Amino acid sequence: MIKLSKRLAMVASFVPKGSRIADIGTDHGYLPICLVEQGICPGAVAMDVGRGPLGRANAHIREHGLSGVIETRLSDGLARLRPGEADTVVMAGMGGQLVIHILENGRHMWESLENLILSPQSDLAQVRRWLEENGFQIEREDMVLDEGKYYTAMLAKKGKMNWGKESWYRYGKLLMEMKHPVLLSFLAKEESRILEILERLKSQDSLKAAEAERELKAELAVVREAKREMG
Repeated sequence: MIKLSKRLAMVASFVPKGSRIADIGTDHGYLPICLVEQGICPGAVAMDVGRGPLGRANAHIREHGLSGVIETRLSDGLARLRPGEADTVVMAGMGGQLVIHILENGRHMWESLENLILSPQSDLAQVRRWLEENGFQIEREDMVLDEGKYYTAMLAKKGKMNWGKESWYRYGKLLMEMKHPVLLSFLAKEESRILEILERLKSQDSLKAAEAERELKAELAVVREAKREMG
């Protein structure tokens, strides 16, 4: 049995039992292998835009005797996925702008998908806003610290969101409502990081430094608002 990293284990915990997943950007194929071996998914489509990663995934799938259950497919995002082949799409380990791009270009799948499980490594606020603006609702969020890095995952379904608060988009309304301990740790580090940079900027007298200071102070205000809201 494959042992997943803390990050991938968090992502796997979002997958509903009995669902058929399409793992976009599958890389080594560990996530679908684990989900099938644990009896969570009866089958999966492991997809990647790169032949190298897909070759690695294929090798691992064969090693685990799952070639008849997990199909690999060379695909740019959702381009080669067809309605009815999966009810759950997983995207983990890629930047937020790429997640948005893949979802935008995969509109042919929107109506047939029940779950979007997303774990973007950047631009989380933009991803959350995009979901809200495109008729999706975030139903669950989680966050882990894995080998010194912070990772967030979210489950979205078709529905309505109307968050409207910058701190909720940036740090996750549901994580904040939970007073999630990993988010609290992240916010404390963010506050320290910003204060350190602001201190260094004090010795610089330039328009660029002044602009950077304004942006950092705005960012600091959002961090502190989130901390206050979480108590």
